[in-house]
Amino acid sequence: MIITQLKDLNQIYDLIKPYNKILIAGCDGCCQPPRSLNEAKVLGQLLELKSRTENKDLKWKAITVLRQCDDRITATTCRPYIEEFDAILTLACGLGVVMMNKVLPEILTFPAQNSMFGGVQNTGENNFIEYCETCGDCIIGETGGVCPRAGCAKHLSNGPCGGMVEGMCEVGGYTIPCAWVRIWARLKEFNRLDLFKKYRGPRDFRTSTSPGYMTVYKDYTNIKEEKEGKE
Repeated sequence: MIITQLKDLNQIYDLIKPYNKILIAGCDGCCQPPRSLNEAKVLGQLLELKSRTENKDLKWKAITVLRQCDDRITATTCRPYIEEFDAILTLACGLGVVMMNKVLPEILTFPAQNSMFGGVQNTGENNFIEYCETCGDCIIGETGGVCPRAGCAKHLSNGPCGGMVEGMCEVGGYTIPCAWVRIWARLKEFNRLDLFKKYRGPRDFRTSTSPGYMTVYKDYTNIKEEKEGKE
């Protein structure tokens, strides 16, 4: 899931201040904490109260989109409303902001959130943790399921640095466990320290160079037919 953080209300208001009618779009996708219809309504109420302090009559409507990162869903959900509004304010991650501007180019879409990282929810401690940085070259099969690129502050590929003390990372004041110590313990548990000793060469950043593209086959039937035809 993509972890997001709501922008400061004053910052959001400054973005939409030039406009009088705002469509506020929540997202039912993978943003955490959830930013759906209820959150969109609350944000609209707060912005309305803020506008009144400047003697401005802000009109707004809250909706939600199943997944703003899907071009068809976003277009079909939002297009019926855009003629009524001057701008769109989205509670999706950065992907939603980009998609809104792409499929609805006749109106500007502004972000109400900052996209922080991709992570998982730690329900017991009520927090979110970055476990993957989508580097395009996954090596966690060699590291016991612990990603050193997301878990190590220095993104080291071959063991801990000299700043590790008693299993804790120097970055953050020794409050975060060293990823490579966790990897060593995990591999030792399964008698696979041979993987820990394996040398990994310099990281190939071409796999994570922006912008990234991926071609997806849409019709697997055609692929099967093509193979059968060749045979």
